[in-house]
Amino acid sequence: MSDAWSWDYDPDAEHVVGGLPEEAVAEVERLTEQLTVLGHDAQNVGQGKLHGGGLRTLAIFGGRGFFNFLALERLQLVVITRVTWLD
Repeated sequence: MSDAWSWDYDPDAEHVVGGLPEEAVAEVERLTEQLTVLGHDAQNVGQGKLHGGGLRTLAIFGGRGFFNFLALERLQLVVITRVTWLD
């Protein structure tokens, strides 16, 4: 079994990032790649409930937006569920 984590959009990229500026999508994907490197510790990044898992929120571009994600340890998967762009 590999220790490598991966990531995906839920339900899909069109639903989560469709219509957003390219730089916002690129930043979300860059940060998500870093979360996969953290693996289990990705559950402690951003804001949200620290114990018991659950939805986490991470700011992008110094507050110009944020995204919500789940770090699913059992599946070794980071799931991006929503991106909010404020500009």
